[in-house]
Amino acid sequence: MPERLGPPLAEPLFERLVIVGLGLIGSSLARAAKRLNLARTLVAADASPAVRARVAELGLADVVAETAAEAARGADYLILCVPVGACGSVAAEMGQALAPGAIVSDVGSVKGSVVAQVQPQLPAGVHFVPAHPVAGTEHSGPDAGFATLFHNRWCILTPPEGTDPAAVARVRAFWEKLGSNVETMTPQHHDLVLAITSHVPHLIAYNIVGTAADLEEVTQSEVIKFSAGGFRDFTRIAASDPTMWRDVFLNNKDAVLEMLGRFNEDLSALQRAIRWGDGETLFNLFTRTRAIRRGIIDIGQETPEPDFGRRKAD
Repeated sequence: MPERLGPPLAEPLFERLVIVGLGLIGSSLARAAKRLNLARTLVAADASPAVRARVAELGLADVVAETAAEAARGADYLILCVPVGACGSVAAEMGQALAPGAIVSDVGSVKGSVVAQVQPQLPAGVHFVPAHPVAGTEHSGPDAGFATLFHNRWCILTPPEGTDPAAVARVRAFWEKLGSNVETMTPQHHDLVLAITSHVPHLIAYNIVGTAADLEEVTQSEVIKFSAGGFRDFTRIAASDPTMWRDVFLNNKDAVLEMLGRFNEDLSALQRAIRWGDGETLFNLFTRTRAIRRGIIDIGQETPEPDFGRRKAD
């Protein structure tokens, strides 16, 4: 079935929605929020003058602000769509411009570090409800976004202990209106789960593509010309935004290192099976992993299409 947004709201959820950072996620949020009438006024801010100019040209926001502090004035909902390593400095810049009752959120794929960076920068009365939409493509920039990016994808909320339940409910309503399935967990549990489902796979993809590029006995043209499906899939992941992923690994290093340790142990066992011709071990592992793929498709988080179910157009 095609993924579609619901009808626009008769009355917006928020008066002034601010999106800081208009890359893939931020520009997708802007497109969806405008189409669904989720905010009476939609404000965009980005550190790049070129991005701000493109956002204005595309008409993604009602107001395009030069700084996060300028954008934050009067906001009742502000979403940080910047690399996780920049969240603290942006929060410090805009913190005093926020009024009591405002809700601050984010979209980072690391949560423990973001909570530690952002929460101390927010004045009393401002609510922090971190969020992570588990959605994306390998593309970036304001032209890469599309309004249905979050449809039927998970969004994980990780409110720190003591967060106002009403603020959490409003953030949940926002993501549900975008078509997301919403789950809540602690920041620490989120980081452990995402280390194995997202972060380590990206690290492996970057590494295997880098290894292929470094092989002196194989020319680059041969790597590209003879790339099979598996290598092509790795290159898709390894084409993701380098700044974002650098910050992910630096800010979730404990969980990533823990998962890498487990991965290395399992890889050693697989190496032994190949060395000793243990076909039964290999067959059993490959059978188990096929079942994981089928399970992901069965719950609607993927399609059996060879293009990973990515939308050709919005």
